[in-house]
Amino acid sequence: MDRTSLKPSLLTELKKGYGAETLRRDLFSGLTVGIVAIPLAMAFAIASGTTPDKGLFTAVIAGFFISLLGGSRYQIGGPTGAFVIIIYAVIEKHGYDGLVLATVIAGILLIILGLIRVGSYIKFIPYPVTTGFTAGIALVIFSTQVKDFFGLSIEKLPPEFHEKWMEYFFSFHTLNPAATGVGIATVAIIVSVRRFAPKIPAHVAAIFTLTAAAWIFGIPAETVGDRFGALPTSFPMPQIPSWSIEKIRAVFPDAITIALLAGIESLLSAVVADGMTGSRHRSNTELVAQGTANIMSAFFGGMPATGAIARTATNIKTGARTPVSGIIHAFTVLIFVLFLSDVAEKIPLAALSGVLFVVAWDMSELKSFRRLLNAPKSDSGVLVLTFLLTVLVDLTVAVQVGVVLAALLFMKRMSDVTHVDYLTGNGGNEDKYDPDRISLYNVPDGVEIYEIDGPFFFGVADRLAGMLAYLQKSPKVFILRMRKVPAIDATGIHALEEFHHKCMNHNVPLVLSGVQEQPHKALRKFGFLNEIGEKNVTDHISKALIRAEEIMSKE
Repeated sequence: MDRTSLKPSLLTELKKGYGAETLRRDLFSGLTVGIVAIPLAMAFAIASGTTPDKGLFTAVIAGFFISLLGGSRYQIGGPTGAFVIIIYAVIEKHGYDGLVLATVIAGILLIILGLIRVGSYIKFIPYPVTTGFTAGIALVIFSTQVKDFFGLSIEKLPPEFHEKWMEYFFSFHTLNPAATGVGIATVAIIVSVRRFAPKIPAHVAAIFTLTAAAWIFGIPAETVGDRFGALPTSFPMPQIPSWSIEKIRAVFPDAITIALLAGIESLLSAVVADGMTGSRHRSNTELVAQGTANIMSAFFGGMPATGAIARTATNIKTGARTPVSGIIHAFTVLIFVLFLSDVAEKIPLAALSGVLFVVAWDMSELKSFRRLLNAPKSDSGVLVLTFLLTVLVDLTVAVQVGVVLAALLFMKRMSDVTHVDYLTGNGGNEDKYDPDRISLYNVPDGVEIYEIDGPFFFGVADRLAGMLAYLQKSPKVFILRMRKVPAIDATGIHALEEFHHKCMNHNVPLVLSGVQEQPHKALRKFGFLNEIGEKNVTDHISKALIRAEEIMSKE
């Protein structure tokens, strides 16, 4: 599969031919995943501070468009746990209308990222950053579900993490034993089914069992219908959200976070699917599909969506062959909304909280978190900081700070692996096995040679600045070997220009040796080759030494 193409995987698969056996497999997988998605969509919506129908609408619309237009054969899209805290925060700050606008903007950003081919790079977000905010999200999801799990009488939960737990502490005497029993039973059933009957969807089994038990035995636990009333039995008409420049400015930081999370989660899910099946997804196509799906979800009264790893894995394990299974999954949820919403009203909220307790545990990646604590201090520091910012401050801040810190660490590491060596005089530090080591050549008196070893980026640029000052007297010619420089950026070129100017001020000609293809093209594009003179840029040290002798002979 051509990963640079923007052609949806659905078209590719249908062109190969679509037979009855493939349809049978996709139909079974789509129905199974659709049934699994129903309680999860409702649970994520409630945890996000909105109503369960919005989660269902998102599963239908986003799930359909992600499968229709996506770059993965197996991706299942919809509401996920990753978005719970950001949605909750946006609704708290800007209301549901603000969330809709932020989702549309995020969708537009995702489409742009896909069209400019950024999809291949988003997956390079550092592992400590993704692990830190994923673990933080898991803890926040867990903390938002304590009230319903134990049936506590709290009118409105405070948004802050520590205030929430203080409220739980002072309200724990209002615990509802019936709700607590439902919540514990839900977790127990999910764990048992996973262990003893792994082919059965554990979340569905738990919700079905506890809903039936609550209805038959009249268990006094609050249900979806008790809190939210009757769920819609029809699908909403699309509406363009109200907007203004002020509103866009207000929600734009949150839209960036939604877009970044959607991109990371969807591509991570697609990579997991590739690992399970041996297929290869199209990253940029997937981003365009995610962007379109989020825009359409917002138009139909939904919420942000992305690729769902657990549902995608379920799709694969139940035999899916093409994106048709994802489309069938969306229609399965739609049929439930249109004809079975009265069943959803009887689901105990404690059961949905039990499901989310397990989701939070699955998201926490506790083993990975512990292992990363033993990583180099820079990585473990980024992990802990991202985690704490997610839990105690805000996911938007956590993601942005985490990415910036990771970028700074990358700069430092690039600087650490690149060094400048003095190759002439007593300070020579050469590899004795190097066939082009300077000691094999006759270096004329007055010629000084330095070598840059490694990528010449902004983190290394300042090392050139004081190089002439280290020499006791100005050389007649200065040779800078660049044979070990695979790449140079604008800051590196600027530093090279500054160094050339210093050499000119000291009447010291500068000769470059062994310039590789990328640096050579970059230097030409910036006009530096014209400035230094083409004759002073050579492809080998022997030619650089000949050029140095030519320069000195003219003096």
